[in-house]
Amino acid sequence: MAEKTRYSDAELEEFRAIILEKLELAKRDYENLKDSLMNKDNDDQDTSPTYKVLEEGANTLAKEETMRLAQRQMKFINDLQAALVRIENKTYGICKVTGKLIPAERLRAVPHATMSIEAKQASKKKRR
Repeated sequence: MAEKTRYSDAELEEFRAIILEKLELAKRDYENLKDSLMNKDNDDQDTSPTYKVLEEGANTLAKEETMRLAQRQMKFINDLQAALVRIENKTYGICKVTGKLIPAERLRAVPHATMSIEAKQASKKKRR
């Protein structure tokens, strides 16, 4: 029996549904992070001068961490949107290194994956 070279249209629709659900949640999370950065729900109360400097430092660290999370979330959103494009092109689920199909179990867990586990591990070893 010949090895499968791409997922069927029905399988691609299953993956599309998974991606759209994750995309909706990711966008909601991103908006919450953005709101947090813009202090939309911040009830700023003045504290004594002794603690003000410490509090400002802690606030700066918290904002930097929130910004990193927002950037990471935006990358995730972009990766999910790129996966939707690959579904449209019917190239979704094909490993960009080996050219073979990425197992469906991996795609259900990491729907924006572009490499099989083996290819990903091999690329990590090369970077070390």
